[in-house]
This record gives sequence, C-alpha cells and structure tokens, in this order.
Amino acid sequence: MKGSLIILSFFAVGAFLGYMGLLPMWIVQGNFAEYALFLLMFLVGIGIGTDPRSLEALRSTNLRIILVPLTTIVGTLLGVAAVSVLIKNISLTDLLAVGSGFGYYSLSSIYITELRGETLGVIALLSNVMREIITLLLTPVFARYFGKLAPIAAGGATSMDTTLPIITQYVGKDYAIVSLFNGTMLTILVPFLVTFILA
Repeated sequence: MKGSLIILSFFAVGAFLGYMGLLPMWIVQGNFAEYALFLLMFLVGIGIGTDPRSLEALRSTNLRIILVPLTTIVGTLLGVAAVSVLIKNISLTDLLAVGSGFGYYSLSSIYITELRGETLGVIALLSNVMREIITLLLTPVFARYFGKLAPIAAGGATSMDTTLPIITQYVGKDYAIVSLFNGTMLTILVPFLVTFILA
C-alpha cells in the first residue's frame, strides 16, 4: 500500500507542477511518456525473466491454473460492462480498456494516455490503484466469503508482487504459485489487451 501512495504522490506533484506552469517547455512538449513506457516494458521483462518464482509458476502450468487468469479477465470485463450502464459520458470501449489494466496502473495508464488522452489515462491510473488498495484491505473478507481464489482474482496483475504477501497470508502459501502465475500472465497480457480494445 505504501508503494501505491508514493505513486499517487508523484502523480499529484506532477499534476500540480503542470497545472501551475512550473515545468520547462522541453519537459511539457517532450514525448517522455512513450520513452518511459519502453523503459517500463524492458524492466517488466527483466523482472519476470529473473524472478525464479515467476518462471516456476510458468513451468508448473496445467489447465486448472490457466483458468485463474482467464476467469479474472472475463470477470473483470463483465463487471466493467455492467458498471458502464451507470456511466454515460465514457464509451464502453474506453471503460473496457481501463478495466484491462487489471491493477497494473503504471503501464496501463501510460498506454491509455498515449492512445486516448490524459483524462482517460488519469481514470485508468486511479481505478487500477484503487483495485490494488481494495485487494490489500479486503483480502481477508474476500478469502472468507468468496473462496481462496477471490483475492487472487481481485489482485489481478498485482497478485505477483505487491498483493502477493497479503494473499499468501490469508489463503495459504500453497496458493502462492497460482497467485504468481495469475499476476505474471495478466502483466504480460495488459499491453496487448489494452491496445487491442482501443484499436
């Protein structure tokens, strides 16, 4: 949760500096978001490639473990479609792209900003940060009332890193590989799903 608050603080400071016109023009007019995206994708690849737990999760796949990220994707998109009835000023396509971040706020918000503009990028950032925070706070409730896979699905892409400790604490270490696999697969799929939906 500390990491989410730090990210939000940096976002708030950047928004404030931009709004007040306190940034030099070479920063404002530069295409730094695209370069940051390339760097972020490179670092994600390094993180997945060097993490033995992620590789172990990928090696231990079977049909049942593959169903976890699949149902997370379907459940998230169905949930977004249901909520879209209440949101009239944003198209279903844009809302589905926001939901396709699966909690991976740094990557999805940059992609969405590049493809649809700053407003939807901010919505993606906030909604995906909220997904992570809700998972961190409500994992005990999800595990107790909805089963051991519920916190993993709620965590989405974050189930491989930031929400993994709280998930394993409440559902057991035997579910750590499932959580890692879910997060790894969703992290890999986020850029493809977001760009596919917005295309």
